[in-house]
Amino acid sequence: MFYYLNGVVAHVAPYLAVIDCGGVGYACRTTNVTLGALTVGKPGKLYTHLNVREDAMELYGFATEEELNCFEMLIGVSGVGPKAALSILSSTPPERLALAIITGDEKALTAAPGIGKKIAQRIILELKDKLAKGQLGGSTGEAYGGTGVTVIPENKVSEASAALAVLGYSQSEIAVALKGIELESLPLEAIIKQALKRMVK
Repeated sequence: MFYYLNGVVAHVAPYLAVIDCGGVGYACRTTNVTLGALTVGKPGKLYTHLNVREDAMELYGFATEEELNCFEMLIGVSGVGPKAALSILSSTPPERLALAIITGDEKALTAAPGIGKKIAQRIILELKDKLAKGQLGGSTGEAYGGTGVTVIPENKVSEASAALAVLGYSQSEIAVALKGIELESLPLEAIIKQALKRMVK
């Protein structure tokens, strides 16, 4: 319904930002990461997700499309609701979340308030499975070893590619973004950050 809101930041509070668009204030549930990018009285743009339940309609907003993609990916996991997704993204930026999923790093997820080991394991298992089946970022099993069944990255190139696919990018976009980056000398997280900077230009 809403792709993004572009207006003036009218109010901020824990997990909440209000964007004034033409005199109408839109209340968006959000993360600490996005709140850190907003200033009251200044222009603000949030990419949005409308969550509709039987008893309520809530709007969620994020400073980047990567954060929005991660939010929608997380709430697609069984047992993970919007509140838990916001908690995870408030403590783990998108590139680190993608890396945690690909490498199976449960501790990165359980660092978020209210996220236990079982939920962290479920997130990693379900999202790795979706990636293996080509349901994230337009990727396919063939792109990661040709089996079409499982994803076990064996080097930084494949791990970086898989992490970027988690963030919603296609294989063609990933290939262009990784071209020219010093893949052998840089740590994996730095590779992902550099690729993301190229994609948003």
